[in-house]
Amino acid sequence: MEIINDSDKKIELIYPCSWSYKIIGCEEEAIEVAINDVIDSRERSLTHSHNSKGGKYVSMNLELLVHNEDDRNFIYEELKKHQDIKMVL
Repeated sequence: MEIINDSDKKIELIYPCSWSYKIIGCEEEAIEVAINDVIDSRERSLTHSHNSKGGKYVSMNLELLVHNEDDRNFIYEELKKHQDIKMVL
């Protein structure tokens, strides 16, 4: 039996590669501004994903080319700490 998600194993990626982040915030416009603050003019795809049942939160999918693990992790950390973003997955 093969274990699909073994936390001891690290995902091996070949860079550069396309990477997706799910970003959750209160407003689409604020999320867009936050993404521009973090990744500036890099080419990316940003699409609406979901609105929470009560309409308090919105999630969006961000897809872009990451050049290496440091680049991927930097973008994640910068998005995560931005004041207009509640969560990054």
